[in-house]
Amino acid sequence: MHAAAWYSRFAKGASRYCGRPRTFTLAVTVILVWIVTGPAFGFSDTWQLVINTGTTIVTFLMVFLIQNTQNRDTEAIQVKLDELIRATKGAHNALLDLEELEEEALDAFRKRYQALAMMARTELDRGAEDTGTPEA
Repeated sequence: MHAAAWYSRFAKGASRYCGRPRTFTLAVTVILVWIVTGPAFGFSDTWQLVINTGTTIVTFLMVFLIQNTQNRDTEAIQVKLDELIRATKGAHNALLDLEELEEEALDAFRKRYQALAMMARTELDRGAEDTGTPEA
């Protein structure tokens, strides 16, 4: 198995595991144990360093796992939306893969659709129906 596939499987599994209530309970338990042991260690610098180091390491690693999961989920949603656009009669295929456009081109599409929304709301205020396509 090559590294990217291994990492993807690991990230999915870790994400699933870390999102469970049991894992949250475990984290809270660790914090509570750390707090309770404070007096035994005299609230020393080493006692504080243990939790600070542990939480920093976990946070650092979780950032990468969360980003991997988010990237994969976002890509899957984009493909699904692209398929809905492609399969919908009257939809504009130019809207496929918008997330790959440069900022200026994306802004132009957004402004066009904001104008369409504003016109539709104006028509609704006049009693028109809010159905159909802009070309209809």
